[in-house]
Amino acid sequence: MSARPRNIPVSTDLPGARWLRSSYSTGANNCVETARASAGPWAGLLAVRDSKSPAGPALLFSPESWTAFTTRVHQR
Repeated sequence: MSARPRNIPVSTDLPGARWLRSSYSTGANNCVETARASAGPWAGLLAVRDSKSPAGPALLFSPESWTAFTTRVHQR
């Protein structure tokens, strides 16, 4: 079994992704967007991209990794 990808070069390659903007976002379009991947080798992963570059790359996280990251950020 091959390892699952950690990023994709073109975030628009995620089939059926519904990108959601951070609730902390301002109107300046300088935030992150997340989407749950639902198909392909990315199924079940959380994708994160820069809202200023919607066709750019996206980082991929397991749900557990993303929860651990956001929990740690909130503790600071």
